[in-house]
Amino acid sequence: MGESDELARLSAWVHGRVQGVGFRWWTRSRALELGLTGHATNARDGRVHVVAEGRHDDCARLLELLRSGDTPGRVTLVVESWEPARGDMTGFEER
Repeated sequence: MGESDELARLSAWVHGRVQGVGFRWWTRSRALELGLTGHATNARDGRVHVVAEGRHDDCARLLELLRSGDTPGRVTLVVESWEPARGDMTGFEER
């Protein structure tokens, strides 16, 4: 199994004007299109925390989309970290 088929967990902290603009809904829609599970959660400091699990390539594609400039609001920075998938999530939630 190559890296593209490996299951991964992406954690991405999205900075910018990303709350109150439909960003979590947009992220959920893209994640579901990619077959990912996880959640997009507002943080008290104005960031959105995106956690997604699935095929590594699909998680990487979601990360590209978060950085694309085609999101609602305005993303100024995305800080990501990767780890092995845990398999503890179902669906994709807005929190």
